[in-house]
Amino acid sequence: MVSTEAASPAGAPRPGAGVRLARAPVTAAATVVERIAVLLSAGVAPASSWRHVSDSEPAGPVRELTRAVATEAATGTPVSEALRDVLDRNPFDGHREGARHDGDWRQVACAWAVAERSGAPLADCLRTFVVGLRAAEAARRDVEVALSGPRSTGRIVLALPPVGLLFSLGMGFDTAGVLLGSPVGWCCLGIGVGLVAAARVWNRRLVAGATPSGPVPGLRLELLAVALSGGASWDDGLESVRTSLERFGADDGDADGRIGAEARESGVDDCVSVLDLSRRAGAPAVELLRATARERRLDAAAEAQSAAARLGSTLMLPLGLCVLPAFLVVAVVPLVVSLVSSTTASW
Repeated sequence: MVSTEAASPAGAPRPGAGVRLARAPVTAAATVVERIAVLLSAGVAPASSWRHVSDSEPAGPVRELTRAVATEAATGTPVSEALRDVLDRNPFDGHREGARHDGDWRQVACAWAVAERSGAPLADCLRTFVVGLRAAEAARRDVEVALSGPRSTGRIVLALPPVGLLFSLGMGFDTAGVLLGSPVGWCCLGIGVGLVAAARVWNRRLVAGATPSGPVPGLRLELLAVALSGGASWDDGLESVRTSLERFGADDGDADGRIGAEARESGVDDCVSVLDLSRRAGAPAVELLRATARERRLDAAAEAQSAAARLGSTLMLPLGLCVLPAFLVVAVVPLVVSLVSSTTASW
């Protein structure tokens, strides 16, 4: 029996493919890297490790990424360079969390490059680095759970103006006629739509501001620990970390903003401070660096949870300044005008 459905052109995405990609689950970078570290510990070559992990992945961007890295690494290309080349092709483009996944993998490329350059034990370094990735992921999940309530509240509140309008229509008042058929109604409708749009943008920005983003806290400290564990000198380690962060696009913040510059400066200061402590006390610098990185992750997680807790109250600002006035001009004012008009007509 011949199918009556029109076949999609070759290479053209099927209807709904973009939606499925945006919502498709993606294996976390930490999970994939930890599997690779286990294979490396068992004596499997890096290129073969990436190939084996790729074969075990479900269809999706991570499978394509790991397969491409394995293919390039098999030709002799350093894994870090192969990973950078693949990431530059935007394998997560179109996914709703594509930027976060891309950032995680760029940090993995940085850690791999620093380990390659310093000669550090790759499997051990990857396992240690995965701890930071998992801690950052756990903090993000905790904040997402904390934000679920305020997000739902924001969506419900934004529905007040249209619900009020429907309620007045259900009571038999000609509010729709007032809104669509009179200058007063046009003004009310324009003001109401503008206020609701402003509230949506405001809510979105408040939620985005409370959602953690950017690289793993303490990333520069972790990378320096990787470099020093391979026997690099302090100066060489700092330079290796700096060049890797710049080359792989995984710097300590947003490169275009003041916050990013402050984050980079803070990361460098942390490294210098820890190295100075190690020099004065004669303590192992690697352990001190990793301990400080753990402290930075804990601080960032606490700050993110505090921001999520404050969001419940800050979302009241769009409610009071935008949504409630929109409710008044869309539902109450036309109701009053309709009531006055009907009363006047009866006289």
